[in-house]
Amino acid sequence: MSADALNGKKILFLVTEDWYFWSHRLPVARAARDAGAQVIVASRTRDHRSLIEAEGFVVYDVPFDRSGLNPVRDFATLRFLIDLFRRERPHLVHSVAAKPVLYGSLAARLTGVPVVINAMAGLGFIFTAQSLQARLVRWIFKTLVCRLSGSANSRLIVQNNDDRIVFTEAGLAPEQIVLIAGSGVDTEMYQPSAEPDGVPVAVCVSRMLRDKGIVELVAAARILKERRVELVVRLVGGTDANPSSISQSALDAWTAEGVVEVVGHSTDIAGEYRRSNIAVLPSYREGLPKSLLEAAACARALIATDVPGCREICLHEESGLLVPPRNINQLALALELLAVDKERRLQMGAKARVLVETAFSVTHVQEATLKLYREMLDK
Repeated sequence: MSADALNGKKILFLVTEDWYFWSHRLPVARAARDAGAQVIVASRTRDHRSLIEAEGFVVYDVPFDRSGLNPVRDFATLRFLIDLFRRERPHLVHSVAAKPVLYGSLAARLTGVPVVINAMAGLGFIFTAQSLQARLVRWIFKTLVCRLSGSANSRLIVQNNDDRIVFTEAGLAPEQIVLIAGSGVDTEMYQPSAEPDGVPVAVCVSRMLRDKGIVELVAAARILKERRVELVVRLVGGTDANPSSISQSALDAWTAEGVVEVVGHSTDIAGEYRRSNIAVLPSYREGLPKSLLEAAACARALIATDVPGCREICLHEESGLLVPPRNINQLALALELLAVDKERRLQMGAKARVLVETAFSVTHVQEATLKLYREMLDK
């Protein structure tokens, strides 16, 4: 494997939103740039374009529609990507999440891109919904991903072993799949801190989606309030166009009820954990949740559901407590157990920090991803 395989190469990151690139893919892009690659970022651009360009990256605004399947708009996206790939002629395209993977892979195949890296950052709504339509879409999606990721010049990145099994069972050869655990966490930015004084706070840092277990978390908080358990449950995060998004009116109603604190979007996640005692994410399914990784780096005890992605970082009775998904009573019990037992929280938080340092730091992810780039470009 050539150490300078990246030097002078064009690497194009294809993601749906510029904020997602900034929060999840920036460290790998920086590492590729520092290794001599020219980095191109293609996404819907909003508030982060100038920040991304300040890194020395070329930015293109892609007309992605995240709200669902619309043949007219999606065809326009595909045409845009075909034109972009023909113009820029990238050596490697790294697509992240469902639509970028599907349309990016197809555009890359039609334009002869030498290397295609597809990354599934968790299997979201279509893998947690149980309707007939969702099951049909799930089968179609798995079939397409396997076909588009099955060539010699392509690899599929997954973030946990459960997702690896999903795609091998769907027919993708095991050697086409690479497990890279999440997008990593900056252990210098996210540091352990003393717990705040006063009533304990359990913070959920997440988009406000039903699939993240937010409704169950509010119901559990309601149970604890009725039991007069001293605990504040705080929701940090905004809504978006996801089909499972919780309405602002529902968030306002919870605030008016006084059952939880609704903070909204925050740009100071490390500060949110400094102001908390427990991190909670009762999601239905994850890739490897960045919010729990960051909480663990801040040495906060974790409460999560026993589902793919969450159980990789929340080790039961070690770095935190696992509960069954959608189980409100067990979630309430776990919150109560950690709310009343500071020593247990501190022990779990310390173990969580060690786990991040040894397996989930951003350095691990950078090294593994650039190793894959070099191996593919050297072929």
